[in-house]
Amino acid sequence: MTVIAAGAVVLDGRVHRPGWVSVADGRIADCGSGPVPADTDFADSTVVPGFIDLHCHGGAAVSYADDPDRAAALHAAHGTTGGLASLVTAAPETLLAQVHTLAGATRRGVVDGIHLEGPWLSDRHCGAHDSAWLRDPSDAEVEALLTAGDGAIAMVTLAPERPGAIEAITQLVEAGVVVAVGHTDAGYEVTQAALDAGATVGTHLFNAMRPLHHREPGPVAALLADPRVTVELIADGVHLHPAVIEHVVATAGPDRVALITDAMAAAGTGDGAFTLGGLDVDVTGGVARLRGTTTIAGSTATMDRIFAAALGLLGGDDAALTDAVRMTSSTPARTLGLHRAGVLAAGRDADLVVLDRDWRVLRVMRRGVWLG
Repeated sequence: MTVIAAGAVVLDGRVHRPGWVSVADGRIADCGSGPVPADTDFADSTVVPGFIDLHCHGGAAVSYADDPDRAAALHAAHGTTGGLASLVTAAPETLLAQVHTLAGATRRGVVDGIHLEGPWLSDRHCGAHDSAWLRDPSDAEVEALLTAGDGAIAMVTLAPERPGAIEAITQLVEAGVVVAVGHTDAGYEVTQAALDAGATVGTHLFNAMRPLHHREPGPVAALLADPRVTVELIADGVHLHPAVIEHVVATAGPDRVALITDAMAAAGTGDGAFTLGGLDVDVTGGVARLRGTTTIAGSTATMDRIFAAALGLLGGDDAALTDAVRMTSSTPARTLGLHRAGVLAAGRDADLVVLDRDWRVLRVMRRGVWLG
């Protein structure tokens, strides 16, 4: 058994100063407050649950589809101990091959599952997706992808206004897949129909969807109003104004907000030329855009950066700390049904991040093993 102590530990939604966690066989054996004899004592640091990223395409100069181990290792070094590998719109045969590759990575424990962001998206709000391969969902293609995934497809983003989309939502939900509304031009009522059919997530709220309007509220209002829905926010300082993030958190609450990276291959690298789903992307000043356009092509963020930004935005006190933990760990874990992750409590997986006073990552533990 290993005992880890720290100046502050966030245990099951509460900040303990000081606090401790004991680890055995990859799980948290016990945890609590106060000083204890410890194998490792991070007296000037804070321990939080490992981050869970619902939406990430890659990092370390590769996409998850090309090299899942390398991309996952980059994000793990920045505190991400769980989450999904996201795929973008592609030709049917390409998408099937990518799903097959990532199903293997899921079985090996590299990621917790696959997120299909496309190909059933809106032409008007496709963002950094190849519009040539956008299409309507069909029973046959949905079934083929589910078969190729062999249980690894955990979430699918689609535009509910496309013909066949509501039926696809039902088909996916019956297969145990989380369905997200995103890259959509749907109106308020169509979005409500998607939620009633079983969709439970709003993919990167505001980004790549019909904007909020006082006479045509569209998907944003419907997603925010429904207590069944978790809304993703890309809190990287590029995709959303800070006031918008504050408003969404105040409206929906941290138990319904999942902060994500939406990172592409450039995460953890630097400026330069990259690709996303076969499209050319230039990264300048840390901002990824489709070459020759103003269209943002995912982010270059990592979850530690997202966590620190959220904490600063919310005020930096203990209440802000617990809210930031909810939005980067417990809420996304609950959304995906990862019952052993997202919270530091007895019996849960020993996934944790040690942060210094400036909220930089010092150490990361995954399944009871220190990384790096």
